[in-house]
Amino acid sequence: MEIDLLKKIILEGQALVQHLEVLPRDFEFEPNGRYVFVGIRQAGKSYMLYNRALQLIAEGHKPTEILLINFDDERLIGFEAEDFDKLLQAYGSLFEGQPIVFLDEVQNVPGWQNFARRMANYKYQIYITGSNAKMLSKDISTTLGARYLEQTLLPYSFKEFLTANNLQLDSTWEYGEKRQSVERQLTSYLKWGGFPDLLMYVNKRKWLNELYEKIILGDIALRNNIKNVMALRMMVKRMAETVKQPVSYNRLTNILKSTGTPISINAVIEYIKYCRDAFLMFSLDNFASKFTERETVKKHYFIDNGLLSIFLEDSETALLENLCAITLYRRFLNNSSLQPYFYNKEAELDFYIPEERKAVQACYNLADNETFEREVRALCQFHRDYGLKSAEIVTMSEECEIQRDNLTIKIIPLSKWLLSFA
Repeated sequence: MEIDLLKKIILEGQALVQHLEVLPRDFEFEPNGRYVFVGIRQAGKSYMLYNRALQLIAEGHKPTEILLINFDDERLIGFEAEDFDKLLQAYGSLFEGQPIVFLDEVQNVPGWQNFARRMANYKYQIYITGSNAKMLSKDISTTLGARYLEQTLLPYSFKEFLTANNLQLDSTWEYGEKRQSVERQLTSYLKWGGFPDLLMYVNKRKWLNELYEKIILGDIALRNNIKNVMALRMMVKRMAETVKQPVSYNRLTNILKSTGTPISINAVIEYIKYCRDAFLMFSLDNFASKFTERETVKKHYFIDNGLLSIFLEDSETALLENLCAITLYRRFLNNSSLQPYFYNKEAELDFYIPEERKAVQACYNLADNETFEREVRALCQFHRDYGLKSAEIVTMSEECEIQRDNLTIKIIPLSKWLLSFA
């Protein structure tokens, strides 16, 4: 890698940071922390780096202290681990002192973790992003030791989405004129999700389809050397169509074979793992199952509603449940004791958080009495078997509170439920 090219890229990065307007995320940096941010493409990881660089400049650091490199830059194709030293040499030939290092999408460079460890050992302030969960694998975590704080970043929460759309709420929002604005924004958020860059596009489906192609081809198929891309595509499509249902690897394999897609159960298991590694999906276990069943029968959700919606037409119920799953998964990422499960045995629960003894049902509306009774009976049955402290049914717009079998069940509109976690 030519040092003159690296100099040019360093200077471009410094100029970029100074001229960006960045919407802050709901995240507070540790003053002296080193970070590894991972997450799906376009979740806003790069903007987290820009935001941090701007914070440091506001605190008195010089823009020339910033060493920002994006490894998605086509000029850096072929960058290898030994080129990191050239990067430092290039910076040192331009400026004095130790830079604050920002490495964006660094998973493209094999062996990056050894450089990151060395920089930590020399007390560099360093921030890293990547788009693959393998960056947090056991081997890499062992190499990095306890030198970095690991953080998974998701697309916007609903609160962040409202802020990005210039809608600031106070404690009385649900009783005033802002209620209608919130509901309008929720309709968009429910269908198109929370990718930050998507806000500026009118043709959202086209943008999401293009993002999906980059993920399925680049982050999954190419990175894992998958030859049968058609089988991978068909598997993701089937998982989208059955997003609310527990599915076993065997059943998913048989569904694919019934469509004429040649695939083995081992390939299905690997493909699902690759989808999770690329943050396209995440999985929940059945609280009622034995260990082996938990590992083979799961519910799989998409990390963002926009990516799910490109597969579905007129499926508000699936989108509502997927959004509830994302919201609970976000809490789990911030607090590992709040792991969500589903429950499928004597009763069927969409979500259960054992630490809080909290059950959540997701139902678009309860206008149909049979639907209402089904959701309530499941909560009451689970309460008799396990004992609940909290029971909720999340709907699109209904709100009330009922008592049944010594259990208080809160029926909560989706907007209010989402903002309760802000």
